[in-house]
Amino acid sequence: MTYVEKITKKGTDYFLITVGALLYAIGTSLFTDPNNIAPGGLTGAAIVLNRIVPFGTGGWFMLMNIPILLLAIYKFGIRFTISTVYSTLMISLFTDIIAKYFMGFAVYDVVLGDIFGSVFLAIGIGLTFKSHATTGGTDVIIKILRQKYPHIKTGVLFLLIDIFVITFAGFVLKDIKVVLYSILSVAITSYVIDLVLYGRDEAKLIYIISDNTDKITQRLLEELDVGVTHVFGQGAYSGENKKVILCAIKKRLSPLAEDIVREEDPDAFMIVTSATEIFGEGYKSYFDERI
Repeated sequence: MTYVEKITKKGTDYFLITVGALLYAIGTSLFTDPNNIAPGGLTGAAIVLNRIVPFGTGGWFMLMNIPILLLAIYKFGIRFTISTVYSTLMISLFTDIIAKYFMGFAVYDVVLGDIFGSVFLAIGIGLTFKSHATTGGTDVIIKILRQKYPHIKTGVLFLLIDIFVITFAGFVLKDIKVVLYSILSVAITSYVIDLVLYGRDEAKLIYIISDNTDKITQRLLEELDVGVTHVFGQGAYSGENKKVILCAIKKRLSPLAEDIVREEDPDAFMIVTSATEIFGEGYKSYFDERI
């Protein structure tokens, strides 16, 4: 990649981070905040803290992020953190500007605020992630915790933090509806982020090593109507030749494929991984425009 191409790519990334920060701020200031919805993470905590001490939701968001970002710089270096620092500053700035000058556009309807606020937040986060940055806060905390506790899954850590923030919001605002709508917000945000990042054709890639390869293959072909490829390998320890099943499958069919393997060979060695983009028959065309 030439120097000009690198500069152009970096400029595009920062443009998308800025747009993502603006959408994130719109979702917070015009939809979730006016309806007392705490959408998990530091944003939810900032909304709640602003009810206790009016400092501005954006101000609280930035204030809580300062020690986290300093820790991130210490752990990962400024080179890998600078885009996240920029994203956090823009979110904080946009959030308070919108809250000060554009509240005439705020939606004071808890259902609409929950749904559309979550969508705006998710698109903002998705654009930021696509531009190789994060929105700070929870993302940084999770990354650090994963280094210390690698046996705990990322999704579990996010869920634990969101539960804490939502519970805190319900306690401070003394309203069970806040908790319920906040849970809905977390669910919507999670779904839309996946949609932005991976599209609707997210699939699973399955590798199966079994002594009953032929039967498993037959059932996959006949019962699920999916494509199967045999890859030939050799065990490093035993020296035994093996037929390995390679199968790309729609996400919704993955549990059924796992059931077939479990029924035919409970001792099979199976690897299931995510395939975010698949080109070919039944999936994307090679000639589709890339995002």
